[in-house]
Amino acid sequence: MKTYKDILGRINYGLFLAVVFLLPYPQICLRYACVLWIVSWLLEGRWLSRPRSLRENKMAIPFLLFGLWYAWKALSGLWAADHSAWAWQMERYLTFALITPVGLWGVNRHYDWQQISRVLILGCTSAVVFYCILMPVLYCCPQLVPRLHISSEWNYAIHDRLIFFSENLSHIKHRLFLCSTEMLGIILAFRTLRDRKAWLVVSVLVMLAGILLSGSRQSILTGAALLAIAMVYALPRRYRLRYGVGILLLGIVLGGGLLMLHPRMRAFNFQAITEMREISYTHDIRFNIWGLAIQTPEDYLSHGIGAGQSTQYMLGKYEQYHLDYYVQKHYHPHNQYLEELIEGGIPGLVLLVLAWLSIPICASRKYRKYAVYFTVLFMINMLTDCMFGKFCGIALWSVGLVLILLQANSERKE
Repeated sequence: MKTYKDILGRINYGLFLAVVFLLPYPQICLRYACVLWIVSWLLEGRWLSRPRSLRENKMAIPFLLFGLWYAWKALSGLWAADHSAWAWQMERYLTFALITPVGLWGVNRHYDWQQISRVLILGCTSAVVFYCILMPVLYCCPQLVPRLHISSEWNYAIHDRLIFFSENLSHIKHRLFLCSTEMLGIILAFRTLRDRKAWLVVSVLVMLAGILLSGSRQSILTGAALLAIAMVYALPRRYRLRYGVGILLLGIVLGGGLLMLHPRMRAFNFQAITEMREISYTHDIRFNIWGLAIQTPEDYLSHGIGAGQSTQYMLGKYEQYHLDYYVQKHYHPHNQYLEELIEGGIPGLVLLVLAWLSIPICASRKYRKYAVYFTVLFMINMLTDCMFGKFCGIALWSVGLVLILLQANSERKE
């Protein structure tokens, strides 16, 4: 007869699988699944036993560092001007605190990282199919979602098809978060391709097609970087230092070359890169935002202006330069590092970077490659967007970190 604790453990694992499957879908259901997963973990009562020491489980260190980073953001409420915005971000980032005990006490015996990987691959593949079916439906019946900016004329040119798909997909699921999840699915698929199962190959091709159709320029660069790192790992260990830098540079050149072929690069203003501090109106909104943010770093370098205050800070800058469209859209800094520098100052940024770097450092040698992929995936994407600005980014971080923890636990059992 199954005990209460065993039933609760199965429910907890089932909820985690639901979170994993829903990652590439709109986040409205994902939020509830993630909250229920954490609640069921607490109800299971593992935290009532003695936690494993850091020597026994080094992967608890990243959990602790992210928890410390969250504590610094909580402390910044002492000098935050808008306490309602501070409280809102503390609530949104609460996962960073709640998941810290998971790193110390671990999860129950039902968790299987290979099964979790298969569920994520299935979720990513089905999501691409779902979006590919949804786009033509929305084109034929735009009244179903009035907010979508669907063009009045359907042009069968490849360029216009890509623009149609990518622009309207962004109103349903942010392309960067979708591509990040798809890339994580591809990484996990390649880890299990040794099984030589045809469905894994098909899934990889579908996920690659989804990334291309999404129209995400940042994902092209991220994919090229991950491919270059994979090539470095493919070398014998004694040659990695000798040829690794050259391969990484080749990856940058390859990524840049592919980026130039991207349809959305036709309107790119290269001059805006050199005029970031002059702030002239361009179509490259991010450069204007970054230029405004770095104009007066003395405002925030020492300890930041407080959690949740960066958008309000930027709104003042937009009004100063009469960028009414930016004010209307309430644009945030679109860079996780820059947002953290504004809100938490140098201490907050240092804590965030250390937390990320600790993931591959603390991972076991056998599974370090996956930890490197996961860290690079997030840290590159954080250059052009706030990966924690949406709950799906926080959920993706949670799943990735738990997967690395599970791999470390499986190695210890072996």
